[in-house]
Amino acid sequence: MGSSQVPAGAEGRVWHLEEEHEHAEGSSTMLGFWLYLMSDCLIFAMLFASYGVYSGSTAGGPDAKELFDLPLVAINTAMLLFSSITYGFAMIAAEEGKKSSTLGWLAITGLFGLAFLGIELYEFSHLIHEGAGPQRSAFLSAFFTLVGTHGLHVTFGIVWLVTLMVQVARHGLKPANMRRLMCLSLFWHFLDVIWIGVFTFVYLLGVL
Repeated sequence: MGSSQVPAGAEGRVWHLEEEHEHAEGSSTMLGFWLYLMSDCLIFAMLFASYGVYSGSTAGGPDAKELFDLPLVAINTAMLLFSSITYGFAMIAAEEGKKSSTLGWLAITGLFGLAFLGIELYEFSHLIHEGAGPQRSAFLSAFFTLVGTHGLHVTFGIVWLVTLMVQVARHGLKPANMRRLMCLSLFWHFLDVIWIGVFTFVYLLGVL
């Protein structure tokens, strides 16, 4: 009397349920981030489709051949490609537990990202100064929306990168920070792939 008894087989069922719901630490974070990237893919797919539809709708105004400075855009593309390489070096250093090297490569990545944004802002201001702003034609509206959305993503990525640098500097390369670095790595390389599509589909095909 006073002692509680567990029905036969109940302990096994409880143990089985606990085991069934055990997941690797951080797995839900990575899954959620992959879902976010897939949703971002859909957004960019719609923007690419819109540009494809409206690229010829210049309303009698300038077209891609008249507006785009391909050498300048090629330099800008190189900035983003270099930033992707340096972020790879940062991840290698992080895997090896080299905190200072990780921070150094992240800083270089951020500088390349800022250079990319600076050139893009110069291009936008030059086009607007020439009277080729987003309100000039459907072609330019689609162009500014697509390229500007990518630029906003790069801006967010730089803010995220700086935040991670502060966290790594304060708390080191603990597992939580490693997961965050990996998520940002996926995001940064994703932006690189999207930009290659922009360079090819918008600039290169537009000029050639």
